[in-house]
Amino acid sequence: MTKNYGFLVCLLIMALDITAGVLGIEAEIAENKVKHLKMWIFECRDPSLQAYKLGLAASVLLGLAHVVGNLLGGCVCIWTKEDLDKASANKQLAVCSLIFSWIILAVGFTMLIMGTLSNSKSRKSCGLSHHRLFSIGGILCFIHGLFTVAYYVSATAAAREDRSNRPRAATTTTTAA
Repeated sequence: MTKNYGFLVCLLIMALDITAGVLGIEAEIAENKVKHLKMWIFECRDPSLQAYKLGLAASVLLGLAHVVGNLLGGCVCIWTKEDLDKASANKQLAVCSLIFSWIILAVGFTMLIMGTLSNSKSRKSCGLSHHRLFSIGGILCFIHGLFTVAYYVSATAAAREDRSNRPRAATTTTTAA
């Protein structure tokens, strides 16, 4: 009897991404609580250790959710236009959601890391205003969870289709005389 752990994997991915998103938004709130002076587009503010910790944790959880989804989802590749035309709907959906999850990971992870690095300095910093990096990165974590779960589900469905469509090898029995 085979067990299907797909539902638990989807819950794990969503839990990691939702937690990362909430931590990113909490980091934005913690960052806004520190003392700052804003002049037009320039701002001087003290770094927030709490925002640094929350942003770092959100970045790690986002990366972990991506790794879990991609490792357990397997590899779905389409190399040519002909492969795309012959591919099943599940395989096409898997490739599309994989591409979007990578794009969202790149943007969201970059925003979370930029917000984290802006709060890692031990002295007061002045420069261009970098508002909403944590909150936008946190929102992208939620969206990343949706695309990663879509990738995992469609990739496992495409793999199951490939296994069922593959011709089975004929077993021959030889008799010894």
